[in-house]
Amino acid sequence: MSSAAVAQLRREPAESILVRSPFTGEVVGAVPRGGGADVARAAAAAKAAARLAPEERGEVLRAGARALDARRDEFAVLITRESGVCLKDSRREVERARLNLVTAAEEASRIHGEALTVPDGGGRKLALTLREPVGVVGAITPFNRPLNQVVVKVAPAVAAGNAVVVKPSEKTPLSALALAELLHECGLPRAALGVVVGDGAEVGQALARDRLVDMVTFTGSAATGELVARAAAGKKLTLELGGNDPLIVLDDGDLEVAARLAARQAYASAGQSCRGVKRIIAAETVAGELVARLADETERFRCGNPLDPQTDVGPLIDEPAAARVEARCAQAVRDGARIVRGGDRVGALHSPTVLDRVSPTTALVVRETFGPVAPVISVRDDEMAIAIANSTPYGLQAGVVTADFERFMRIAMRLQVGAVNLMDGPAFDSPHIPFGGVKRSGFGREGIRYAIQEMTQIKTITLPQPGL
Repeated sequence: MSSAAVAQLRREPAESILVRSPFTGEVVGAVPRGGGADVARAAAAAKAAARLAPEERGEVLRAGARALDARRDEFAVLITRESGVCLKDSRREVERARLNLVTAAEEASRIHGEALTVPDGGGRKLALTLREPVGVVGAITPFNRPLNQVVVKVAPAVAAGNAVVVKPSEKTPLSALALAELLHECGLPRAALGVVVGDGAEVGQALARDRLVDMVTFTGSAATGELVARAAAGKKLTLELGGNDPLIVLDDGDLEVAARLAARQAYASAGQSCRGVKRIIAAETVAGELVARLADETERFRCGNPLDPQTDVGPLIDEPAAARVEARCAQAVRDGARIVRGGDRVGALHSPTVLDRVSPTTALVVRETFGPVAPVISVRDDEMAIAIANSTPYGLQAGVVTADFERFMRIAMRLQVGAVNLMDGPAFDSPHIPFGGVKRSGFGREGIRYAIQEMTQIKTITLPQPGL
């Protein structure tokens, strides 16, 4: 980040939000505290912003991807300092953001409709369908993955020809502000991308309600999503509301692969990922060996200073979040579980933790637990695995480890989720495929091409077709 941008982020006006490192507690930035009036100004500017042609949008996004690549280390450190996510994960996040920008640049020139010949009494008409931008998109993003969560909303919105107003989490706003500055430097009109930082109850609600905002895209908790949906009544809406994602390990599954997937996807970003492994549902005939292998994998994960390149698991977003994970682990033990590895907490740091014999009704696995925990639930058969996987209000993604494709397909067709991955965990993602869930995991889809469809509206034009 340039010295000028750093100075802007660090200035402390009379009313400001201090951004603190979850690991050290030190102030790593200060941003002006916005309010409803700021949202109104940003929305009005966005509504009046100059619209770029598709090839211009593509060039801005490609330039943004190149600029982000050139500053990848700088952005990775910024993500780690404000969110506490370890540097390894932050570097992966920057790369994911770059790929999303590149994909959006490609898709900007692929937005098209259809030409249909339709009957009209005794004759025919030609019907043309066109995809047009919705106008102004209000994007509300959470604290986890503070760069890519913004990119997956801003990039398709820009590619589709929309203007955007972003409300990032007030806990991690620095990455969003730095991204906006980067895209402005790459040629995106300033009015076409605004960022307002402030309390969710005020700024988020104001953005959802604003009459000049045509669509709201939100990622966060189900409870907050319901409030946003009510405030945004009458607008287009995409909600990504989290998940309680299972990794199902069948009795013929490769346990080495399963243990590696479970550890990596349960502990990545300190477990603060909606699509991370939240529950490991294992056939009882292999659960014991799987737990032993998972415990060995967990021993390899180093927990500590997120800026140390050797660290695998950093702190959670704050100490109350870590204490909540600790309390749920303790409740799981009271409900019959056994902690095999980890279970320790120091401030916001919670060690990677393996739990065996977990009850499927304990809060640790019934609710979405944001923390580095790998709870193993043993099941008698496939029917029980499916029933437990479907037993929560969420339905985002799932993974299945098995050597039997037909068996996998039978299970995949019955899982109530948005995506099922064979020989991978629920955390698999790609900018080219749809992402989103069912039930309380929300509605609408992200993934660049699919998000563009959400962020455009169809206009139909009919013409006489003489001679038909």
